[in-house]
Amino acid sequence: MTALHRSASATWTGTVKEGQGQISATSSVLSNTPYSFATRFENQSGTNPEELIAAAHAACYSMALTLTLSEKGYQPQQVQTQATCTIESQNGGFKITTMQLETQGDISGIDAETFNQIAQEAEQICPVSNALRGSVTINLKASLK
Repeated sequence: MTALHRSASATWTGTVKEGQGQISATSSVLSNTPYSFATRFENQSGTNPEELIAAAHAACYSMALTLTLSEKGYQPQQVQTQATCTIESQNGGFKITTMQLETQGDISGIDAETFNQIAQEAEQICPVSNALRGSVTINLKASLK
């Protein structure tokens, strides 16, 4: 397979606290989607960069787990993953420190121990996990429905 390129853009207007930004993606899934200091650090409704990283990680990991299960001969009916991205104040700035993945699988003919082992293997091949690895702690909790 040849290299794939995906892109998005962001525009910010104003100061960091009073300003506002907009995020767009070439797929148009995000189209001038607003974000702000308040949506990022004050839990105001709206998106933020960490939420988008969490969404990307949950989606990518779910696909990696489905692939790994299929390669091992299991037929996944459904995989559901929630990713929680933690950002913390450090050394006068902010750092994404942890990504918590919680995945549940609806897979016939597999026991919990085997599922957990395959879930760990899938985390090692997940492209988003590999992009984050080394600077972000990744924790994984896997369970069967």
